[in-house]
Amino acid sequence: MAQQPGLHIEIVEGDGAINNINQKINVVPVVEVRDESGKPVEGAAVVFFLPTQGPGGTFANGTNTLNATTDRQGRAAANGIRLNRQTGKFDIRVTASQGGQTASATITQTNVSGVSSSGAGGGSSKKIWILLAVAGAAAGIGVLVALHHGSSTPSGPPPIVITAGTPTVGGPN
Repeated sequence: MAQQPGLHIEIVEGDGAINNINQKINVVPVVEVRDESGKPVEGAAVVFFLPTQGPGGTFANGTNTLNATTDRQGRAAANGIRLNRQTGKFDIRVTASQGGQTASATITQTNVSGVSSSGAGGGSSKKIWILLAVAGAAAGIGVLVALHHGSSTPSGPPPIVITAGTPTVGGPN
Protein backbone atom coordinates (compact mmCIF):
# COMPACT_ATOMS: atom_id res chain seq x y z
CA MET A 1 0.00 0.00 0.00
CA ALA A 2 1.47 3.38 -0.98
CA GLN A 3 1.87 6.00 1.72
CA GLN A 4 0.10 9.31 1.39
CA PRO A 5 2.30 12.39 0.96
CA GLY A 6 3.34 14.27 4.09
CA LEU A 7 4.60 13.40 7.52
CA HIS A 8 3.70 10.21 9.39
CA ILE A 9 3.97 9.46 13.11
CA GLU A 10 4.84 5.95 14.19
CA ILE A 11 4.41 5.06 17.85
CA VAL A 12 7.59 3.36 19.03
CA GLU A 13 6.83 2.92 22.74
CA GLY A 14 3.98 3.52 25.15
CA ASP A 15 0.83 2.60 23.23
CA GLY A 16 -1.29 0.24 25.34
CA ALA A 17 1.00 0.69 28.36
CA ILE A 18 -0.15 0.09 31.92
CA ASN A 19 1.08 2.71 34.42
CA ASN A 20 1.19 1.86 38.14
CA ILE A 21 0.22 5.06 39.97
CA ASN A 22 1.04 3.60 43.42
CA GLN A 23 4.61 2.80 42.48
CA LYS A 24 4.95 5.77 40.12
CA ILE A 25 5.87 3.44 37.26
CA ASN A 26 4.99 4.70 33.82
CA VAL A 27 6.02 3.95 30.27
CA VAL A 28 7.55 6.91 28.42
CA PRO A 29 5.78 7.51 25.10
CA VAL A 30 8.19 7.62 22.15
CA VAL A 31 7.25 8.46 18.57
CA GLU A 32 9.11 8.48 15.30
CA VAL A 33 8.33 11.02 12.59
CA ARG A 34 8.89 9.92 8.99
CA ASP A 35 8.50 11.64 5.63
CA GLU A 36 6.46 10.36 2.66
CA SER A 37 9.35 8.14 1.57
CA GLY A 38 9.60 6.56 5.03
CA LYS A 39 12.82 8.30 6.06
CA PRO A 40 13.19 9.66 9.64
CA VAL A 41 12.67 13.42 9.91
CA GLU A 42 15.21 15.26 12.07
CA GLY A 43 14.17 18.56 13.65
CA ALA A 44 10.39 18.14 13.43
CA ALA A 45 8.38 19.93 16.12
CA VAL A 46 6.43 17.40 18.19
CA VAL A 47 3.80 18.26 20.81
CA PHE A 48 2.45 15.74 23.33
CA PHE A 49 -0.93 16.57 24.91
CA LEU A 50 -2.16 14.87 28.11
CA PRO A 51 -5.87 15.09 29.02
CA THR A 52 -6.88 18.12 31.09
CA GLN A 53 -9.15 16.00 33.31
CA GLY A 54 -9.61 12.36 34.30
CA PRO A 55 -6.83 9.76 34.28
CA GLY A 56 -3.46 10.96 33.01
CA GLY A 57 -1.08 13.38 34.62
CA THR A 58 1.09 16.40 33.95
CA PHE A 59 4.56 16.90 32.56
CA ALA A 60 7.52 18.01 34.68
CA ASN A 61 6.78 21.62 33.67
CA GLY A 62 3.39 21.34 35.47
CA THR A 63 1.28 21.54 32.31
CA ASN A 64 -0.48 18.99 30.16
CA THR A 65 1.59 19.93 27.07
CA LEU A 66 5.18 19.03 26.21
CA ASN A 67 7.10 20.39 23.22
CA ALA A 68 9.91 18.26 21.79
CA THR A 69 12.07 18.09 18.68
CA THR A 70 12.93 14.91 16.80
CA ASP A 71 16.52 13.65 16.83
CA ARG A 72 18.54 12.17 13.91
CA GLN A 73 16.43 9.02 14.04
CA GLY A 74 13.25 11.11 13.83
CA ARG A 75 12.36 10.24 17.42
CA ALA A 76 10.89 12.31 20.23
CA ALA A 77 9.98 11.18 23.76
CA ALA A 78 7.47 12.52 26.29
CA ASN A 79 9.80 12.33 29.30
CA GLY A 80 8.77 13.52 32.74
CA ILE A 81 5.12 12.50 32.95
CA ARG A 82 3.89 12.76 36.54
CA LEU A 83 0.88 10.47 36.86
CA ASN A 84 -2.21 11.70 38.66
CA ARG A 85 -4.10 9.48 41.15
CA GLN A 86 -7.02 8.69 38.82
CA THR A 87 -7.27 5.19 37.36
CA GLY A 88 -8.51 4.35 33.88
CA LYS A 89 -7.64 4.72 30.21
CA PHE A 90 -6.49 7.98 28.70
CA ASP A 91 -5.19 9.24 25.37
CA ILE A 92 -2.00 11.16 24.73
CA ARG A 93 -2.46 13.19 21.55
CA VAL A 94 0.66 13.78 19.49
CA THR A 95 1.20 16.23 16.64
CA ALA A 96 4.29 16.71 14.50
CA SER A 97 5.06 19.44 12.01
CA GLN A 98 7.86 20.50 9.72
CA GLY A 99 8.01 22.52 6.52
CA GLY A 100 4.27 23.17 6.43
CA GLN A 101 3.42 19.46 6.79
CA THR A 102 1.68 18.02 9.83
CA ALA A 103 0.74 14.63 11.24
CA SER A 104 -1.06 13.42 14.32
CA ALA A 105 -1.39 10.22 16.34
CA THR A 106 -2.93 9.00 19.57
CA ILE A 107 -1.20 6.93 22.25
CA THR A 108 -3.52 5.13 24.67
CA GLN A 109 -2.35 4.26 28.18
CA THR A 110 -4.03 3.11 31.39
CA ASN A 111 -3.39 4.16 34.98
CA VAL A 112 -3.92 1.39 37.54
CA SER A 113 -3.50 1.43 41.31
CA GLY A 114 -2.01 -2.06 41.45
CA VAL A 115 -0.29 -4.50 39.16
CA SER A 116 -2.19 -5.87 36.19
CA SER A 117 -1.26 -9.29 34.84
CA SER A 118 -1.24 -7.82 31.34
CA GLY A 119 0.98 -4.80 31.90
CA ALA A 120 3.79 -3.57 34.10
CA GLY A 121 5.07 -6.24 36.44
CA GLY A 122 4.56 -8.99 33.89
CA GLY A 123 6.82 -11.24 35.98
CA SER A 124 4.36 -11.33 38.88
CA SER A 125 3.26 -14.93 38.26
CA LYS A 126 6.91 -15.99 38.24
CA LYS A 127 7.38 -14.36 41.66
CA ILE A 128 4.35 -16.19 43.04
CA TRP A 129 5.69 -19.54 41.76
CA ILE A 130 9.06 -18.84 43.37
CA LEU A 131 7.37 -18.05 46.69
CA LEU A 132 5.32 -21.23 46.45
CA ALA A 133 8.46 -23.26 45.72
CA VAL A 134 10.21 -21.77 48.77
CA ALA A 135 7.17 -22.51 50.93
CA GLY A 136 7.07 -26.10 49.63
CA ALA A 137 10.76 -26.58 50.34
CA ALA A 138 10.30 -25.22 53.86
CA ALA A 139 7.41 -27.64 54.43
CA GLY A 140 9.55 -30.54 53.19
CA ILE A 141 12.36 -29.59 55.55
CA GLY A 142 9.84 -29.42 58.38
CA VAL A 143 8.63 -32.96 57.64
CA LEU A 144 12.20 -34.29 57.58
CA VAL A 145 13.01 -32.56 60.86
CA ALA A 146 9.84 -33.94 62.48
CA LEU A 147 10.66 -37.47 61.32
CA HIS A 148 14.24 -37.10 62.52
CA HIS A 149 13.06 -36.02 65.99
CA GLY A 150 10.87 -39.11 66.22
CA SER A 151 13.90 -41.45 66.05
CA SER A 152 15.94 -42.64 69.01
CA THR A 153 19.15 -41.03 67.80
CA PRO A 154 20.34 -37.97 69.71
CA SER A 155 19.15 -34.73 68.23
CA GLY A 156 21.41 -31.89 67.21
CA PRO A 157 20.75 -28.18 67.42
CA PRO A 158 17.18 -26.95 67.06
CA PRO A 159 15.92 -27.03 63.49
CA ILE A 160 15.99 -23.98 61.27
CA VAL A 161 12.50 -23.14 60.12
CA ILE A 162 11.95 -21.09 56.97
CA THR A 163 8.58 -19.41 56.70
CA ALA A 164 7.51 -17.73 53.49
CA GLY A 165 6.26 -14.22 54.19
CA THR A 166 3.30 -12.51 52.63
CA PRO A 167 3.81 -12.47 48.86
CA THR A 168 4.08 -9.01 47.38
CA VAL A 169 4.08 -8.19 43.72
CA GLY A 170 5.61 -5.01 42.36
CA GLY A 171 6.70 -3.45 39.10
CA PRO A 172 9.52 -4.74 36.93
CA ASN A 173 12.96 -5.04 38.50
